[in-house]
Amino acid sequence: MPVRLDLNNPTFQGHWFALEKEEQLSVLNYCSKLAATEWDAIYRDKGLRWELIQSRAGRDKERLYSIRMSGKVRAVVRRSGEFVEFLTLHADHDSSYR
Repeated sequence: MPVRLDLNNPTFQGHWFALEKEEQLSVLNYCSKLAATEWDAIYRDKGLRWELIQSRAGRDKERLYSIRMSGKVRAVVRRSGEFVEFLTLHADHDSSYR
């Protein structure tokens, strides 16, 4: 099943638009890559580093994950059926786990 992206979270969008242009484009390119990927491939992709965030949960206690969007930026996401919902972006990798 192909991955579908939900990029509509206002917090995520604010973080994305605040990045430097080069990082904005890196995030966009990675979103394009994700949209062309099957779920099983995402879980196996070593570069993506789909990682469960043990220290946090979503508003409804759902699991949150950290994924690498570029060399500098990680996103906090959750899976909702066939969608990856993007919640926040973090230029500091460690801040995505807090």
